[in-house]
Amino acid sequence: MITDLAHAAFAVADVDRALAFYAKLGIEEAFRLTRDDGSLRLVYLHVGGDRFLELFPGGPDAPSGHPQSFKHVCLRTDDLAADVERFRAAGVAIDREPSLGLDRNLQAWITDPDGNQIELMQLAEDSPQRATARGETPEV
Repeated sequence: MITDLAHAAFAVADVDRALAFYAKLGIEEAFRLTRDDGSLRLVYLHVGGDRFLELFPGGPDAPSGHPQSFKHVCLRTDDLAADVERFRAAGVAIDREPSLGLDRNLQAWITDPDGNQIELMQLAEDSPQRATARGETPEV
């Protein structure tokens, strides 16, 4: 069963400018995930509890940017495997089967009828999201 909204994801043209904007709203950087080569993959901003915004570099107006900033919405579940099977039985196509993400959480992906990507996520107890929600410094 879906239990909550985990995060919304946006591609941003300028990560620093976006961080400054969200800081004005009281939404601060929680942690970053990088690629194997050390380049920035995404920045998580802590909204509250275990809810976040994800900011991806390379958004609108960037040289290799996206035509829009919306990337995906993430719905949280406490039992990803069961939900994937329940959705599949209901006729929902599973675009990406459950796998372990860089943040140590299980994730699977589906697409709504309008083409919007939806990430399904089961948070791991040792994930940076859980650490941030507990008020700890996350290990990434």
